[in-house]
Formats: sequence, C-alpha cells, structure tokens
Amino acid sequence: MKVSSKGEYALRALLLLGQNGSSVLSIGEVAEKTRVPLHYLEHILLQLKKHGYVQSKRGVQGGYALRLTPGQIRIGEVIRNLEGPLAPMSCASVTAYEPCRLEAGCLLKPLWVLVRDTVARVLDQTTLADLLEGKFRAGNGGGEGRV
Repeated sequence: MKVSSKGEYALRALLLLGQNGSSVLSIGEVAEKTRVPLHYLEHILLQLKKHGYVQSKRGVQGGYALRLTPGQIRIGEVIRNLEGPLAPMSCASVTAYEPCRLEAGCLLKPLWVLVRDTVARVLDQTTLADLLEGKFRAGNGGGEGRV
C-alpha cells in the first residue's frame, strides 16, 4: 500500500475542516492552508463529499465543512475509499484479490497478509479525532507511534 498525494491531501483537508468545527471554509482557504493546488483540491473535495465526509454550501459565503464528527471518520475507510485496497500485493487483498503465479507454494503471501492486517488495524482504529487530539507522536527513527 502506498498513499498517493490524493490520500495525503484528502487527510490534510479533513484535518483542517476538523480544526474549524462546523465553520464553512472556502475552497481557496482550504487550498492555501493545506498547500494543495486548487484544481486538485476541487476533485478531492468532490470525492470526500460523495463518500459523505464533507458537505458543501453554495454562494458567496460558501465552502466546505465536515458532515460527520471527527470521531466518526476512520482513517482506514477514507484511504480505502480514495486509494483502494490496503494490501501491499493483490494476492493478499480482501477486496481486490488476484492470485499470484506461485499461489499454492508462495512463501511471501503470509508476510503480505500480516502487513495488510497490521496497516488495516492501525488505520481502522484511528479516527480523525485521534489525529486532531494529538494521540500520535513522532517516534525514534522517524516512525510514528501511538501515545
């Protein structure tokens, strides 16, 4: 699994909207504060709206706000909806399974399944609220660790 710029930018936008509560932010404000190109952000916010994470308001005072509370938004679900399966290899995917050439005798598949399960567990247990509340801190070696 690799999170593309789309997934990263979507999470940045959700975090910013979460920091602003029920306030509506213009797409220009979101683009400026998240440093996401406006045209790309429009596409991402439309996807987030389609999946029910944000709502939009039209007009001069229009923009975007969270539709759900930060505690209702699970990071794993957001990533799956925008990026696809979390498995590092298709032979280990639950939703997009494709057999590999060595399926019967593959010694790597258990590793890929463990990676998938570990990543899924962390992302599925993490909400936007957890990130907003700072429940993660930088660990040694540049990795992230849960407090």
